[in-house]
Amino acid sequence: MLREGDTLVVRWVDRLGRNYADVTETIREFMAQGVVIKTVINGLTFDGSTKDPMQMAVRDAMIAFMAASAQAQAEALKIAQKAGIEHAKAEAAQRTKVYRGRKPSFDRKTLARVIEMLAEDAGVTAIADETGLTRQTVMRIRSDPGAADKNLSEWGL
Repeated sequence: MLREGDTLVVRWVDRLGRNYADVTETIREFMAQGVVIKTVINGLTFDGSTKDPMQMAVRDAMIAFMAASAQAQAEALKIAQKAGIEHAKAEAAQRTKVYRGRKPSFDRKTLARVIEMLAEDAGVTAIADETGLTRQTVMRIRSDPGAADKNLSEWGL
């Protein structure tokens, strides 16, 4: 809970939102409430106390630049991650192995129990509670039990 006169210290402005619009809107809301924002990485301070139009313009330009560069960096990271996964898939295919993704969190015995309980019309939460799996995993098995079995085979389980 931030109030007027409080100071919010962040590593970088990208910690304040998911994208450019979110970051800039959050900073402006804080400044309008009288909250001061300080960044650790470059030691900048943003507050809404200035009334000088030139200082306001410079401040707003800095906020826009920092938010835009934060969003660009986040998008570049996503692209690099996708490229890395594609590279791993291609490399694995060359070694006659298929990119398997994440190792399953269940074994054949657990899969059989989930399928059995699904056939008995048990609820997802009840199945998750009994097997120790997450609800999302149970729903994934429910939607495609064949893929779950195939995934176990690919991992040699």
